[in-house]
Amino acid sequence: MARMTVRATFALDPETASALERLARRWEVSKSEALRRAVGAAARVEEADADADALLALTELQERLGLDASKADEWIRQIRAERAAGRV
Repeated sequence: MARMTVRATFALDPETASALERLARRWEVSKSEALRRAVGAAARVEEADADADALLALTELQERLGLDASKADEWIRQIRAERAAGRV
């Protein structure tokens, strides 16, 4: 069981309170544990969404700049040549 370090009081609407109670019964855990699990799941989804948003932004930037795999390979070759020549 998780070690409790923070106590909090929340006001829930009746529908949310009922949903929390149903989850706790279904999972056979306390309402506190059901709430911890639900918040943890929501946080993981949010983090995945943020990662997807970052990847989408990168993809859009690459498309706007006209970047593709061949241009990236050429850039890598140039950088390696400059490093080998001691210019960078």
